[in-house]
Amino acid sequence: MHAHCSYDYAIVRVVPRVEREEFINIGVILSCPAQDFLEARIELDETRLKAFDATLDMEAVRKHAESIPTICRGGAQAGPLGKLTARERFHWLVAPRSTIIQISPAHSGRCQQPALVLEHLLETMVRPLRKPSTL
Repeated sequence: MHAHCSYDYAIVRVVPRVEREEFINIGVILSCPAQDFLEARIELDETRLKAFDATLDMEAVRKHAESIPTICRGGAQAGPLGKLTARERFHWLVAPRSTIIQISPAHSGRCQQPALVLEHLLETMVRPLRKPSTL
């Protein structure tokens, strides 16, 4: 079991029309340097996105969103960014942008298992809310 360590995370958003400032969360980037952890998970719900904006270029969204986990992994497949340290890649990913894919401000916390925190954030911040079942 790992000791508690600091992590930072940010939410990945699709902002179809920047001027309207409306968005749908599609993923999470989480960095925990003490455990050499940098990972992003993206979950594109194309039906939900198209309901939000029928004119949305899904191919462009898919292409840009899929690049985020690749950059997190680093290495040659991430291009020049893949040569940066994990912490530098995280900071590059969370830098403010005014494009269709935007990143929330970074938030911090402490955990023992960053992979479990990443899954929790996906469930609570990205996946559609589900109506509680009644017994």
